[in-house]
Amino acid sequence: MQFSILGSGSKGNSVYVESKDTAILIDAGFSGKQLSNRLSAIGKDISRVKGIFLTHEHNDHISGAGVVSRRSRIPVFANDGTFSGADQKLGKLHKRGTFTTGEATAFQDLEVRSFRTLHDTNDPVGFVISDGEHSLGYCTDTGKVTHLMAARLRGCDALILEFNHDPEMLKNGPYPLALQQRVRSSHGHLANDDAAAFLAGLLEEQLRYVVLAHLSEINNLPEIAHKAAHGVASASRCRLILSSQNTPTSLITLKKSLEA
Repeated sequence: MQFSILGSGSKGNSVYVESKDTAILIDAGFSGKQLSNRLSAIGKDISRVKGIFLTHEHNDHISGAGVVSRRSRIPVFANDGTFSGADQKLGKLHKRGTFTTGEATAFQDLEVRSFRTLHDTNDPVGFVISDGEHSLGYCTDTGKVTHLMAARLRGCDALILEFNHDPEMLKNGPYPLALQQRVRSSHGHLANDDAAAFLAGLLEEQLRYVVLAHLSEINNLPEIAHKAAHGVASASRCRLILSSQNTPTSLITLKKSLEA
């Protein structure tokens, strides 16, 4: 299994995942042109993508899904709540696939299982994607973590986890009070230390990569987020990787050895 975070943050989010003959996108929050360019940067083409799986209906996660679906004839998968909130933005799709939150969807060479997150949308989810040999967990856009999230993500080979903000930067930054309250609410975004504490309970032997995702460009700094994660993961065998809003990560390969 291979994956790359094509971009992550408040201006757009998308992750490329591939195993054998199947490639999918988790979210498509960039324009069709941007998605194509970002895929090209990791040596991939939109023609390889067989499906798009949506976490929730916010624009930074779905803005390119409709046009990419129509142009490249790619089905889009989401739960009823997300489709209800996203229909107007998505427009007509090439094909629609609906999943029930909590259930596993068999999709060609992959199994995609959703789990509930806590965000200010209709029915937000994270995913665990497996090819039968390796698994990748994706958990962003959640104001707090739960035992259910931990149960779903425990045992993954790689994890993409939100490290959104530093509370002091948020408090002293330019956001108005109402927006600050939204970010730090139980249906907002994870603070660095909360994400690190959650990560500490997921550091099992098979976890090889942890990607710090959805970092706020205004209320966080990569070095602060990395320090929080390193504080709990320094003794583990996993590698910490910082995602970026503007450029994709390298293509990460999950295999039995520790080499990428």
